[in-house]
Amino acid sequence: MENLINHRVRSIEISGIRQFFNKVATVPDAVQLTLGQPDFYTPDHIKKAAISAINDNKTTYTKNAGEDSLVEAASQFLHKKYQLYYDPKTEVLTTIGASQALDVAFRTILEPNTEVILPGPVYPAYAPIITLCGAKPIFVDTRDSNFILTPELIEKHKTDRTRAVILPYPSNPTGVVLSREQAEALANYLKEQPLFVVSDEIYSELNYDHEHVSIAQFPRMKEKTIVINGVSKSHSMTGWRIGFAFAPAYLIKHMVKVHQYNVSCASSISQHAAIEALTNGINDALPMKEKYKERRDYVLARLKTIGIPTIKPSGAFYVFPDISQMKLSSYEFAVKLLQEEKLAVVPGDAFSSLGEGYIRISYAYSHVELEDALNRLERFWTNHVK
Repeated sequence: MENLINHRVRSIEISGIRQFFNKVATVPDAVQLTLGQPDFYTPDHIKKAAISAINDNKTTYTKNAGEDSLVEAASQFLHKKYQLYYDPKTEVLTTIGASQALDVAFRTILEPNTEVILPGPVYPAYAPIITLCGAKPIFVDTRDSNFILTPELIEKHKTDRTRAVILPYPSNPTGVVLSREQAEALANYLKEQPLFVVSDEIYSELNYDHEHVSIAQFPRMKEKTIVINGVSKSHSMTGWRIGFAFAPAYLIKHMVKVHQYNVSCASSISQHAAIEALTNGINDALPMKEKYKERRDYVLARLKTIGIPTIKPSGAFYVFPDISQMKLSSYEFAVKLLQEEKLAVVPGDAFSSLGEGYIRISYAYSHVELEDALNRLERFWTNHVK
Protein backbone atom coordinates (compact mmCIF):
# COMPACT_ATOMS: atom_id res chain seq x y z
CA MET A 1 0.00 0.00 0.00
CA GLU A 2 2.92 2.38 0.56
CA ASN A 3 3.26 2.94 -3.19
CA LEU A 4 -0.19 4.56 -3.11
CA ILE A 5 1.04 7.32 -0.80
CA ASN A 6 1.47 10.76 -2.37
CA HIS A 7 4.74 10.56 -4.31
CA ARG A 8 5.77 14.04 -3.19
CA VAL A 9 5.50 13.00 0.45
CA ARG A 10 7.53 9.88 -0.26
CA SER A 11 10.22 11.96 -1.96
CA ILE A 12 10.98 14.19 1.04
CA GLU A 13 12.99 13.27 4.13
CA ILE A 14 12.90 14.13 7.82
CA SER A 15 15.08 17.19 8.44
CA GLY A 16 18.78 16.39 8.66
CA ILE A 17 18.88 18.37 11.90
CA ARG A 18 16.30 16.09 13.47
CA GLN A 19 17.88 12.97 12.00
CA PHE A 20 21.18 13.78 13.65
CA PHE A 21 19.44 14.86 16.87
CA ASN A 22 17.80 11.43 17.01
CA LYS A 23 21.19 9.78 16.47
CA VAL A 24 22.65 11.80 19.33
CA ALA A 25 19.89 10.54 21.63
CA THR A 26 21.47 7.09 21.45
CA VAL A 27 24.78 8.35 22.86
CA PRO A 28 24.71 8.65 26.68
CA ASP A 29 26.01 11.92 28.15
CA ALA A 30 26.54 13.57 24.76
CA VAL A 31 27.01 17.34 24.86
CA GLN A 32 24.52 19.03 22.53
CA LEU A 33 25.11 22.01 20.26
CA THR A 34 22.47 21.00 17.75
CA LEU A 35 19.02 22.51 18.15
CA GLY A 36 17.96 26.11 17.62
CA GLN A 37 16.17 26.16 20.95
CA PRO A 38 16.66 29.21 23.20
CA ASP A 39 17.93 28.13 26.60
CA PHE A 40 15.98 30.87 28.38
CA TYR A 41 12.60 30.27 29.93
CA THR A 42 9.59 32.14 28.60
CA PRO A 43 9.40 35.36 30.68
CA ASP A 44 7.17 35.02 33.75
CA HIS A 45 4.79 37.82 32.81
CA ILE A 46 3.96 35.99 29.58
CA LYS A 47 3.29 32.73 31.41
CA LYS A 48 1.06 34.58 33.88
CA ALA A 49 -0.95 36.06 30.99
CA ALA A 50 -1.54 32.55 29.66
CA ILE A 51 -2.62 31.30 33.08
CA SER A 52 -5.05 34.21 33.37
CA ALA A 53 -6.46 33.37 29.94
CA ILE A 54 -7.09 29.81 31.07
CA ASN A 55 -8.72 30.95 34.30
CA ASP A 56 -10.86 33.42 32.35
CA ASN A 57 -12.04 30.58 30.09
CA LYS A 58 -10.57 32.07 26.92
CA THR A 59 -10.47 28.58 25.49
CA THR A 60 -12.71 28.84 22.44
CA TYR A 61 -11.97 29.22 18.73
CA THR A 62 -10.73 32.65 17.72
CA LYS A 63 -11.03 34.45 14.41
CA ASN A 64 -9.12 32.62 11.71
CA ALA A 65 -6.56 35.42 11.41
CA GLY A 66 -6.20 35.69 15.19
CA GLU A 67 -7.62 37.66 18.10
CA ASP A 68 -8.20 41.32 17.24
CA SER A 69 -5.92 42.43 20.07
CA LEU A 70 -3.15 40.09 18.88
CA VAL A 71 -3.07 41.14 15.23
CA GLU A 72 -3.14 44.75 16.46
CA ALA A 73 -0.21 44.05 18.79
CA ALA A 74 1.70 42.28 16.01
CA SER A 75 1.10 45.20 13.66
CA GLN A 76 2.30 47.70 16.26
CA PHE A 77 5.36 45.58 17.07
CA LEU A 78 6.57 45.64 13.46
CA HIS A 79 5.80 49.34 13.16
CA LYS A 80 7.72 50.31 16.30
CA LYS A 81 10.63 47.96 15.68
CA TYR A 82 11.12 48.08 11.92
CA GLN A 83 9.04 51.00 10.62
CA LEU A 84 6.72 48.64 8.76
CA TYR A 85 2.98 49.21 8.93
CA TYR A 86 0.47 46.44 8.18
CA ASP A 87 -3.26 46.95 8.66
CA PRO A 88 -4.25 44.54 11.46
CA LYS A 89 -7.68 44.07 9.92
CA THR A 90 -6.50 42.92 6.51
CA GLU A 91 -2.73 42.41 6.39
CA VAL A 92 -1.81 40.21 9.38
CA LEU A 93 -2.33 36.46 9.81
CA THR A 94 -1.62 34.59 13.06
CA THR A 95 -0.25 31.10 12.43
CA ILE A 96 0.95 28.07 14.34
CA GLY A 97 4.55 29.15 14.44
CA ALA A 98 6.58 30.62 11.58
CA SER A 99 6.66 27.12 10.04
CA GLN A 100 2.94 27.14 9.33
CA ALA A 101 3.18 30.70 8.05
CA LEU A 102 5.71 29.46 5.50
CA ASP A 103 3.48 26.53 4.54
CA VAL A 104 0.47 28.79 4.04
CA ALA A 105 2.53 31.31 2.07
CA PHE A 106 3.93 28.72 -0.33
CA ARG A 107 0.61 26.96 -0.83
CA THR A 108 -0.96 30.31 -1.65
CA ILE A 109 1.57 31.54 -4.22
CA LEU A 110 2.97 28.35 -5.79
CA GLU A 111 1.62 26.06 -8.47
CA PRO A 112 3.03 22.86 -9.99
CA ASN A 113 6.17 23.40 -12.07
CA THR A 114 6.88 26.85 -10.72
CA GLU A 115 10.28 27.52 -9.13
CA VAL A 116 11.55 29.16 -5.96
CA ILE A 117 15.04 30.59 -5.61
CA LEU A 118 16.66 30.13 -2.23
CA PRO A 119 20.22 30.74 -1.00
CA GLY A 120 22.23 27.67 -0.06
CA PRO A 121 23.25 26.58 2.48
CA VAL A 122 19.82 27.17 3.97
CA TYR A 123 17.35 26.06 6.62
CA PRO A 124 16.10 22.63 5.53
CA ALA A 125 12.35 23.17 5.96
CA TYR A 126 11.81 25.37 2.89
CA ALA A 127 12.54 22.87 0.13
CA PRO A 128 10.17 20.10 1.31
CA ILE A 129 7.24 22.53 1.55
CA ILE A 130 8.00 23.82 -1.93
CA THR A 131 8.20 20.23 -3.21
CA LEU A 132 4.86 19.34 -1.60
CA CYS A 133 3.34 22.22 -3.57
CA GLY A 134 4.56 20.58 -6.79
CA ALA A 135 7.08 23.37 -7.27
CA LYS A 136 10.85 23.14 -7.51
CA PRO A 137 13.42 24.64 -5.12
CA ILE A 138 16.37 26.20 -6.95
CA PHE A 139 19.39 26.32 -4.65
CA VAL A 140 21.79 29.17 -5.33
CA ASP A 141 25.40 28.80 -4.19
CA THR A 142 26.19 31.74 -1.89
CA ARG A 143 29.46 30.43 -0.49
CA ASP A 144 31.51 32.92 -2.52
CA SER A 145 29.34 35.89 -1.50
CA ASN A 146 29.65 35.35 2.27
CA PHE A 147 26.33 33.45 2.23
CA ILE A 148 24.39 36.49 0.96
CA LEU A 149 21.97 36.20 -1.96
CA THR A 150 22.72 38.95 -4.48
CA PRO A 151 20.82 40.37 -7.47
CA GLU A 152 23.45 38.88 -9.79
CA LEU A 153 22.91 35.40 -8.37
CA ILE A 154 19.13 35.69 -8.66
CA GLU A 155 19.40 36.90 -12.25
CA LYS A 156 21.66 33.97 -13.10
CA HIS A 157 19.12 31.41 -11.83
CA LYS A 158 15.84 33.12 -12.72
CA THR A 159 13.68 31.53 -15.42
CA ASP A 160 10.20 32.14 -16.78
CA ARG A 161 9.00 29.60 -14.18
CA THR A 162 10.42 31.46 -11.18
CA ARG A 163 7.58 32.47 -8.88
CA ALA A 164 9.33 33.53 -5.67
CA VAL A 165 12.61 34.27 -3.92
CA ILE A 166 13.32 33.40 -0.28
CA LEU A 167 15.31 35.82 1.86
CA PRO A 168 16.07 34.07 5.17
CA TYR A 169 17.96 36.73 7.12
CA PRO A 170 19.24 36.61 9.82
CA SER A 171 20.21 33.21 8.52
CA ASN A 172 19.93 29.74 9.90
CA PRO A 173 22.52 28.13 9.64
CA THR A 174 25.13 30.81 8.89
CA GLY A 175 24.04 33.67 11.14
CA VAL A 176 24.69 36.25 8.40
CA VAL A 177 22.39 39.25 8.03
CA LEU A 178 21.55 41.66 5.25
CA SER A 179 23.17 45.06 5.61
CA ARG A 180 21.04 48.03 4.55
CA GLU A 181 23.14 48.37 1.40
CA GLN A 182 22.70 44.70 0.49
CA ALA A 183 18.96 44.82 1.15
CA GLU A 184 18.61 47.99 -0.93
CA ALA A 185 20.47 46.42 -3.84
CA LEU A 186 18.13 43.43 -3.70
CA ALA A 187 15.11 45.71 -3.49
CA ASN A 188 16.20 47.78 -6.49
CA TYR A 189 16.46 44.59 -8.50
CA LEU A 190 13.42 42.71 -7.19
CA LYS A 191 10.99 45.63 -7.45
CA GLU A 192 11.24 45.30 -11.24
CA GLN A 193 10.69 41.54 -11.27
CA PRO A 194 7.29 39.76 -11.41
CA LEU A 195 8.24 37.70 -8.37
CA PHE A 196 7.01 37.23 -4.83
CA VAL A 197 9.50 37.55 -1.99
CA VAL A 198 9.18 35.42 1.13
CA SER A 199 11.24 37.15 3.80
CA ASP A 200 11.76 34.86 6.80
CA GLU A 201 12.61 37.25 9.64
CA ILE A 202 12.02 34.99 12.64
CA TYR A 203 15.45 35.98 14.06
CA SER A 204 14.94 39.72 13.49
CA GLU A 205 15.27 40.59 17.19
CA LEU A 206 18.60 38.75 17.40
CA ASN A 207 20.70 41.06 15.24
CA TYR A 208 23.87 41.97 17.12
CA ASP A 209 25.85 44.42 15.03
CA HIS A 210 23.22 46.34 13.06
CA GLU A 211 19.57 47.36 13.13
CA HIS A 212 17.43 44.73 11.47
CA VAL A 213 16.51 45.66 7.89
CA SER A 214 13.47 44.16 6.17
CA ILE A 215 13.25 44.03 2.38
CA ALA A 216 9.65 45.21 2.77
CA GLN A 217 10.89 48.60 4.02
CA PHE A 218 11.99 49.64 0.54
CA PRO A 219 9.81 51.31 -2.13
CA ARG A 220 7.56 48.97 -4.15
CA MET A 221 8.63 45.92 -2.14
CA LYS A 222 5.85 45.66 0.43
CA GLU A 223 3.33 44.94 -2.34
CA LYS A 224 5.12 41.73 -3.34
CA THR A 225 6.63 40.58 -0.04
CA ILE A 226 5.37 38.15 2.59
CA VAL A 227 7.17 38.82 5.87
CA ILE A 228 7.34 35.83 8.21
CA ASN A 229 7.94 36.39 11.92
CA GLY A 230 6.85 35.16 15.34
CA VAL A 231 7.64 35.00 19.05
CA SER A 232 9.58 31.71 19.17
CA LYS A 233 13.10 33.15 19.09
CA SER A 234 12.47 36.70 20.30
CA HIS A 235 10.59 35.68 23.44
CA SER A 236 11.82 32.11 23.91
CA MET A 237 8.35 30.76 23.09
CA THR A 238 9.13 27.90 20.71
CA GLY A 239 6.57 25.56 22.25
CA TRP A 240 3.77 28.13 22.27
CA ARG A 241 3.66 27.96 18.45
CA ILE A 242 2.71 31.50 17.48
CA GLY A 243 3.92 32.96 14.22
CA PHE A 244 2.75 35.65 11.83
CA ALA A 245 2.54 36.39 8.14
CA PHE A 246 2.46 40.05 7.15
CA ALA A 247 1.49 40.80 3.56
CA PRO A 248 -0.70 43.04 1.40
CA ALA A 249 -4.43 42.51 1.77
CA TYR A 250 -4.76 40.90 -1.67
CA LEU A 251 -2.43 38.13 -0.48
CA ILE A 252 -3.67 37.72 3.09
CA LYS A 253 -7.28 37.24 1.95
CA HIS A 254 -6.18 34.12 0.08
CA MET A 255 -3.72 32.95 2.73
CA VAL A 256 -6.51 33.04 5.32
CA LYS A 257 -8.43 30.51 3.24
CA VAL A 258 -5.53 28.07 3.21
CA HIS A 259 -4.99 28.63 6.94
CA GLN A 260 -8.70 28.18 7.74
CA TYR A 261 -8.99 24.79 6.07
CA ASN A 262 -5.66 23.70 7.52
CA VAL A 263 -5.96 24.57 11.25
CA SER A 264 -8.89 26.99 11.73
CA CYS A 265 -6.89 29.13 14.16
CA ALA A 266 -3.89 29.14 16.46
CA SER A 267 -4.29 28.17 20.12
CA SER A 268 -6.35 30.77 21.95
CA ILE A 269 -4.20 30.49 25.10
CA SER A 270 -0.98 30.90 23.16
CA GLN A 271 -2.48 33.92 21.42
CA HIS A 272 -3.12 35.61 24.75
CA ALA A 273 0.43 34.86 25.83
CA ALA A 274 1.67 36.42 22.59
CA ILE A 275 -0.38 39.57 23.19
CA GLU A 276 1.51 40.05 26.45
CA ALA A 277 4.81 39.28 24.73
CA LEU A 278 4.33 41.86 21.98
CA THR A 279 3.01 44.63 24.24
CA ASN A 280 4.40 44.61 27.77
CA GLY A 281 7.21 42.36 26.61
CA ILE A 282 8.14 44.35 23.51
CA ASN A 283 11.79 44.49 24.60
CA ASP A 284 12.05 41.07 26.23
CA ALA A 285 14.60 40.00 23.62
CA LEU A 286 17.16 42.63 24.63
CA PRO A 287 18.71 40.88 27.68
CA MET A 288 18.68 37.57 25.81
CA LYS A 289 20.38 39.22 22.85
CA GLU A 290 23.18 40.54 25.04
CA LYS A 291 23.83 37.05 26.39
CA TYR A 292 23.80 35.55 22.91
CA LYS A 293 26.25 38.19 21.71
CA GLU A 294 28.65 37.35 24.56
CA ARG A 295 28.40 33.67 23.66
CA ARG A 296 28.93 34.38 19.97
CA ASP A 297 32.08 36.33 20.71
CA TYR A 298 33.35 33.56 22.96
CA VAL A 299 32.68 30.86 20.36
CA LEU A 300 34.34 32.89 17.60
CA ALA A 301 37.41 33.51 19.76
CA ARG A 302 37.71 29.81 20.57
CA LEU A 303 37.29 28.77 16.93
CA LYS A 304 40.02 31.23 15.93
CA THR A 305 42.35 29.79 18.57
CA ILE A 306 41.61 26.25 17.43
CA GLY A 307 42.20 27.24 13.83
CA ILE A 308 38.78 26.49 12.37
CA PRO A 309 37.78 29.21 9.88
CA THR A 310 34.30 30.73 10.02
CA ILE A 311 32.50 33.81 8.79
CA LYS A 312 31.46 36.08 11.64
CA PRO A 313 27.71 35.76 12.20
CA SER A 314 25.81 38.95 13.04
CA GLY A 315 22.45 37.42 13.90
CA ALA A 316 20.50 34.35 15.07
CA PHE A 317 22.51 32.05 17.39
CA TYR A 318 24.58 29.90 15.05
CA VAL A 319 28.08 29.74 13.63
CA PHE A 320 28.89 27.75 10.50
CA PRO A 321 32.57 26.75 10.63
CA ASP A 322 34.47 25.39 7.62
CA ILE A 323 35.79 21.93 8.53
CA SER A 324 37.02 20.96 5.06
CA GLN A 325 40.63 20.71 6.32
CA MET A 326 39.58 17.51 8.06
CA LYS A 327 39.17 15.73 4.71
CA LEU A 328 35.93 14.14 5.90
CA SER A 329 32.38 14.76 4.75
CA SER A 330 30.40 16.92 7.14
CA TYR A 331 28.36 13.88 8.20
CA GLU A 332 31.47 11.76 8.77
CA PHE A 333 32.98 14.60 10.77
CA ALA A 334 29.89 14.94 12.96
CA VAL A 335 29.65 11.17 13.56
CA LYS A 336 33.36 10.89 14.41
CA LEU A 337 33.16 13.88 16.75
CA LEU A 338 30.16 12.32 18.47
CA GLN A 339 31.86 8.95 18.82
CA GLU A 340 35.22 10.23 20.04
CA GLU A 341 34.29 13.27 22.12
CA LYS A 342 30.54 12.83 22.71
CA LEU A 343 29.97 16.26 21.19
CA ALA A 344 27.00 16.79 18.88
CA VAL A 345 26.95 19.37 16.10
CA VAL A 346 24.84 19.42 12.92
CA PRO A 347 26.55 18.31 9.69
CA GLY A 348 26.46 21.03 7.06
CA ASP A 349 24.84 18.83 4.44
CA ALA A 350 21.62 19.03 6.49
CA PHE A 351 21.34 22.51 4.95
CA SER A 352 21.49 21.30 1.34
CA SER A 353 24.48 19.95 -0.57
CA LEU A 354 25.89 23.47 -0.51
CA GLY A 355 26.49 23.05 3.22
CA GLU A 356 28.97 20.24 2.62
CA GLY A 357 32.31 20.97 4.27
CA TYR A 358 30.74 22.88 7.15
CA ILE A 359 29.11 22.16 10.50
CA ARG A 360 26.52 24.19 12.37
CA ILE A 361 27.13 25.05 16.00
CA SER A 362 24.30 26.53 18.04
CA TYR A 363 25.39 28.81 20.88
CA ALA A 364 21.96 28.86 22.51
CA TYR A 365 23.60 27.18 25.49
CA SER A 366 25.18 28.36 28.75
CA HIS A 367 28.79 29.54 28.87
CA VAL A 368 29.71 26.47 30.94
CA GLU A 369 28.23 24.14 28.30
CA LEU A 370 29.92 26.04 25.48
CA GLU A 371 33.30 25.93 27.20
CA ASP A 372 33.03 22.18 27.72
CA ALA A 373 31.90 21.66 24.12
CA LEU A 374 34.68 23.74 22.61
CA ASN A 375 37.28 22.00 24.74
CA ARG A 376 36.07 18.74 23.20
CA LEU A 377 36.08 20.22 19.71
CA GLU A 378 39.62 21.57 20.19
CA ARG A 379 40.85 18.19 21.39
CA PHE A 380 39.24 16.46 18.43
CA TRP A 381 40.59 18.98 15.91
CA THR A 382 44.11 18.86 17.35
CA ASN A 383 44.14 15.06 17.20
CA HIS A 384 43.09 14.90 13.53
CA VAL A 385 44.31 18.01 11.71
CA LYS A 386 48.07 17.99 11.18
